[in-house]
Amino acid sequence: MPLVLTEEQEMLRDSARGFLDEKAPVSALRKLRDDEDATGFSRPLWKEMAEMGWAGILVDEEHGGADFGFVGAGVIAEEMGRTLTASPFLSTSILAATALRKFGADAQKQEHLPKISAGDLIFALAVDETRKHGPAKTAMVAEKHGNGFKLSGDKTFVADGQVADKIIVAARSAGAPGETDGLTLFLVDAKAKGLTTERTMMVDSRGAARMKFDGVEATGDDILGEVDGGYMALEGVLSAGRAGLAAEMSGAAQQAFAMTMDYLKERKQFGKEIGSFQALQHRAAHLYSEIELAKSAILKALQDLDDHFGMAGITCSLAKAKAGEVAKLASLEAVQMHGGIGMTDEYDLGFYMKRIRVAQEMFGDTSFHADRLATMRGY
Repeated sequence: MPLVLTEEQEMLRDSARGFLDEKAPVSALRKLRDDEDATGFSRPLWKEMAEMGWAGILVDEEHGGADFGFVGAGVIAEEMGRTLTASPFLSTSILAATALRKFGADAQKQEHLPKISAGDLIFALAVDETRKHGPAKTAMVAEKHGNGFKLSGDKTFVADGQVADKIIVAARSAGAPGETDGLTLFLVDAKAKGLTTERTMMVDSRGAARMKFDGVEATGDDILGEVDGGYMALEGVLSAGRAGLAAEMSGAAQQAFAMTMDYLKERKQFGKEIGSFQALQHRAAHLYSEIELAKSAILKALQDLDDHFGMAGITCSLAKAKAGEVAKLASLEAVQMHGGIGMTDEYDLGFYMKRIRVAQEMFGDTSFHADRLATMRGY
């Protein structure tokens, strides 16, 4: 498939760009930070996004969604990256919608997908338990109890966990940490007895949480997918999240690059625009080429999710690794080329650098995915 957007996807991109430029500029994120907003995003704005069909971008029409596919979701994520839009789009509209549509039972789909599409339900995915991403290292215990399970353990870096209504939790129902067999996914109510949530103050001004599960009860109806066989489902959901994050980082990198190019054309030294200096031109040309490479890798990953979901893991890891590397380079080059003012809070560049660093770590940094790709290729 050609690595280009269709006419409909381009129209979605243009519509999203116009909407976000008006309703969710970087100044909106700055205000959320300065106000120390407990939610971490604007609920009225999220409702507007739902009315435009974004919340249900991956939900089938039967359940009230737009069913626009992963490429469409990536288009929106990229535009959100340009303006650093804070929203539960990743946690709910990509991760949860993918989990429910691909692996949920009919009753779970009927109950949750329409509410996701309407913007009435916020989900969070609780996977990581240590400072680095490692799904197979899950140690949280899912102990059999009657006809269900009791969940005990800790989760960290749970995006939107501080405001979520439902939590998708990965727990170990068999085996030992480090093994892929024995994982099960559960749908847990955020207000369940025994679940304690502590908001984490993130460097990128977004919302996240630490969660402690102390004998939280989960029934058979709360199981998402197969008991002891949840690893492949989890990897599918994470692949979608990794591609979405890669698209968001691409948008952030493109905007940081555009801001830098504008500055190079305006700032003068020795009576000349600094953009005329060959050394800076070389650095800018290199960064532009890297951004274009990352965009191609990301689009391929999104297309694979649409066309070959079960086999998209390798391209999603490639996209996440490349996007993280390139976005980090873009933010560092932006600060360097702006000089001293690039380090001041008055300029927005710091917001891009901080969000990119958090997105780079989430669901595996460049090193994690480089190692994963090497393992997949037999190295």
